[in-house]
This record gives sequence, C-alpha cells and structure tokens, in this order.
Amino acid sequence: MGRDELPRKTRSMLNLAMISVLNRPHELRTHIRGALNNGVTREEIREIFLQVAVYAGVPAVVDSFRQAREVFAAVDSKQGQ
Repeated sequence: MGRDELPRKTRSMLNLAMISVLNRPHELRTHIRGALNNGVTREEIREIFLQVAVYAGVPAVVDSFRQAREVFAAVDSKQGQ
C-alpha cells in the first residue's frame, strides 16, 4: 500500500465502519476476514458495529452483524478441520 501513517489494524477498523454505514454486505464479508487477519478481534468488530448503530441507525448494522456471524462461523469451521 505504501502508506504507513495508520497501522493495518486501524485501517481495517475504519473500513468496517465505513462499509457497514454504506450497507455493502458482500464487500463487508471480505473486509471482516481481512480485519481478523490484521489483528482486529471479534469483540472489537462487535464494538465497531455497535458504534455504527449509534450514528447510522440499527437497520444499517443489522446486516453487518449477520455477515460477521457468518464469517465467524466459517472461520471456526475451517479451524476445526
């Protein structure tokens, strides 16, 4: 990427918030996986989405939580193999 002012974890957290506000569930799935790989914890992802709910409304975040649950389940099933 070539820009070092923000750590990857911070960028991932910002991306999750912005994509959640924009209600882009397909893109969000990819970014949730990327965020996990960049060190963002599941608890931090939940907190990000709760913050989104406060400012963008609950409907904007309902799909985000759904996508996160699906990604978490896929990650868990892959780890269990």
